[in-house]
Amino acid sequence: MKFIKNRYPLPESILVIATCLYLIATFTACNPKGNNNTAEGKLKIVTTTGMIKDAVQNIVQDKADVAALMGAGVDPHLYKASQNDLNLLSNADMVFYNGLFLEGKMEDILEKLARQKPVFAVSAGIDNALFLTLTGKTATDDKHAYDPHIWFDVSLWAKAVTQISKHLQEKDPENAAFYRANEAAYLQQLASLHEEVKQQIAGIPKEQRLLITSHDAFNYFGRAYNIEVKGLQGISTVIEFGLKDITDMVELISSRKVKAVFVESSVPAKPLEAVVAGCNERGHRVSIGGTLFSDAMGQDGTPEGTYIGMVKANVHNIVQALK
Repeated sequence: MKFIKNRYPLPESILVIATCLYLIATFTACNPKGNNNTAEGKLKIVTTTGMIKDAVQNIVQDKADVAALMGAGVDPHLYKASQNDLNLLSNADMVFYNGLFLEGKMEDILEKLARQKPVFAVSAGIDNALFLTLTGKTATDDKHAYDPHIWFDVSLWAKAVTQISKHLQEKDPENAAFYRANEAAYLQQLASLHEEVKQQIAGIPKEQRLLITSHDAFNYFGRAYNIEVKGLQGISTVIEFGLKDITDMVELISSRKVKAVFVESSVPAKPLEAVVAGCNERGHRVSIGGTLFSDAMGQDGTPEGTYIGMVKANVHNIVQALK
């Protein structure tokens, strides 16, 4: 018995190449001389995830129009660009994405688009030694070697914010001082958040500090805040998992007397619900401790629709359920 997530249809290479050719052709037609919209008004900036959009918005404030391709509840591992996305990308002055293969096959499109306009991975420029290496990979491997979920360590995400600010200052030197000031203010907020999370997680008794989630997205969180983490599914939601994975998870939860497990806003809950049912059948009562934001933030206009609000909401749910 196997539970399999949606996969990219074959042949993937043909789809990627065709999409890339479309993007390059569209951008060239719309911007034959590589015009910079700063001469006409605000920068047009496109990001892949909401976390990156929020970081950019904190730096540029009202000096640019910022749009994210992926909204609340969207899984970036499985995401495919729509026609509207292609239009946004082709009309953007700058594009920011996570990198480390978070965006899956879409990264090929973005890397080729970078030949035509400023396109940056926010993880690029950060020391690779700070990244978690995936099992079976070495630090000499390519972009598939590292865990891409860098925003779960607030102190590491601050380094991504610095990379974003650097590229914005280079693109728009007229507003560079404004961006630097906003970056500094935001980094102070992130430093305070990092310390707050450490204190909150430390309040959970050590023997109860085991975070069970739908997929393996919280390893940076575990390293930064001293909590053991386990995901039912692998580092990417594309990875297969089967009955043995569920059985092993049931055994772990039951033997460790875990009080609660957590579903994720961007991942179907049914597999983890099967784990809960299996634990209950074995006589160990475990509950769903709440929904965590993993690969996507909350809805725009809500506290969870900001990076800081998302982190605080996650930590609140974790502490309340495991304490």
